[in-house]
Amino acid sequence: MILVFKHLFYRNYVGLSVWPFIILKDDALKDDTVLINHEKIHLKQQLELLVLPFYLWYVTEWLVRSLLLLSFYRGYQNISFEREAYFNEHDLDYPEQRSVFSFIKYL
Repeated sequence: MILVFKHLFYRNYVGLSVWPFIILKDDALKDDTVLINHEKIHLKQQLELLVLPFYLWYVTEWLVRSLLLLSFYRGYQNISFEREAYFNEHDLDYPEQRSVFSFIKYL
């Protein structure tokens, strides 16, 4: 299910997934197939980790990588979940074809 909340996002961020929802900054983004696919990959990741552990892992990995890279943004870019989603976001079949725990290849 896709929801739109214009005032939820910081700077250039335009979408996020909070299982079972995809939340977008603008209604027009519903037509952005690459963005929607990216968020669908995150929904799959969240589901396979039973949701709450996904968020704990995500935040922990972000903090560790941010400290190592001395940048919150670079830390975000290097989270295994994000790396998998960015690498495969143009493959519209990927969410249905991906193997369970595929994000581990991006650690």
